[in-house]
Amino acid sequence: MNRPARLWALGITLAGMVLYMNGCAQLEARDQLNKGVDAYRNAHYEEAIDHFQRATQLDPTLPTAKEYLATALAQNVAPGLDTPENLKTAKESIKIFEEVLAKDPNDVNSMKQIAGIYFNIANRNNPQQWEEDLDNAEDWQKKVLAVDPKDPEAAYTVGVINWTKAHENLLKALQDAGLNDDGKGNTKAPKKVMEPLAKENAPLVEESLKYLNQAVQNRSNYDDAMQYLNLIYRAKADVDYGNADAVKEDMAEAQDWTSKAMSTRKANEAAKNAGPQGITMDNSGNLK
Repeated sequence: MNRPARLWALGITLAGMVLYMNGCAQLEARDQLNKGVDAYRNAHYEEAIDHFQRATQLDPTLPTAKEYLATALAQNVAPGLDTPENLKTAKESIKIFEEVLAKDPNDVNSMKQIAGIYFNIANRNNPQQWEEDLDNAEDWQKKVLAVDPKDPEAAYTVGVINWTKAHENLLKALQDAGLNDDGKGNTKAPKKVMEPLAKENAPLVEESLKYLNQAVQNRSNYDDAMQYLNLIYRAKADVDYGNADAVKEDMAEAQDWTSKAMSTRKANEAAKNAGPQGITMDNSGNLK
């Protein structure tokens, strides 16, 4: 065989070997992915992370592998814990979800996961960072709503975040004055405390009401959203300080939503106990 022919044959052989090796790597990557899913379903998140990391290393183009890895990392983020290790895991997960979004800007699951991570790492011991993390969580949930305006969980979370900020403002104002929240509009608190608070909390209460009502409109049995509607109407009573009729109306609304939440939760529990439950994947292959 002449030299050009030998080189051509060698090239074909090497190409075949590369294809074979790539094929083996892809098969092993899928095996690692499946093992990761099994570990995740059994709540073995560290093990799942190892398998998903191996899968992405073996086949960086493997669909869903990155998203699964980011999801497993997110599960390992401890709420409210601001240790370097916990924050590192959170940032790593966010980074991978952002890589997923770079290829699919409308991937709602990744947006929700990022929002959830920011919400979980928010820590009141660091007020400035706490508010920044809540703002990030809210921004990402609003991105979800820009893609799917009828998403009830995103609307609910935006409502909760705004109530959380308003409640924190209330507690701080009352604490500085040596008072406790009575949950009924704090009508006996002095004007110098409540009037500035009312101005500060008014936009937060308004936005919270908007999104919590939106959540219930899009999921009629959303008992958690109903319970927060009770809470936000109590916050509205603080905003309506000085207007006895408005405060009375706010408290009636709060009580009404409490009753609705209790009856709806009872119905939801009955429906839940009536049928089998399990961990599944949705049509997009996302872990649920």
